[in-house]
Amino acid sequence: MKGVLTSGIRRAMFTLFFAACPVLAERHQPTKIKAAALQVAMIQSDEIQLPPEFQVALYENLIRQLEKNGFPRVYRDGDRNAKSVASLVVLRSTVRGFKAGSERARQVTTVSGATSIKVHCQFTSPDGTPLLEQDVTGKVRFFGGNLKATYDFAKKAAHVAHENFFSPESE
Repeated sequence: MKGVLTSGIRRAMFTLFFAACPVLAERHQPTKIKAAALQVAMIQSDEIQLPPEFQVALYENLIRQLEKNGFPRVYRDGDRNAKSVASLVVLRSTVRGFKAGSERARQVTTVSGATSIKVHCQFTSPDGTPLLEQDVTGKVRFFGGNLKATYDFAKKAAHVAHENFFSPESE
């Protein structure tokens, strides 16, 4: 009798599990945070010596990719118009790692010469309250100039913003 009871429980558990699979399979999207506008602070590289052209390219590519990814209002660091925006989110970025690669080595072999840059992105409210923090890495491995790593970073950071924030204007 004990074996029958156990197999009955197993069968019931099996049935319940597979009946619940569609519910378990649904991907629960995290709740997005309202962001009427984004203000991008200058990218800091206190610990890492970053060539000036990389610093400028990181900032410019980031702004361009955020605008391209559906944020209708992206403000630069110091823009006074941002202060009057309700639901403003400020993006502060700090370079945490940088490996300058070699374009020549990438042309000759696919195993060496990669350029990578690791940036810590912190999305905050205007008063500095953290909303989201994430490390984003930009790389160029095979073809292209070293500055392409900044473009890769910008695309990934804009994707993080798009996945976690929404603009009421884009609804």
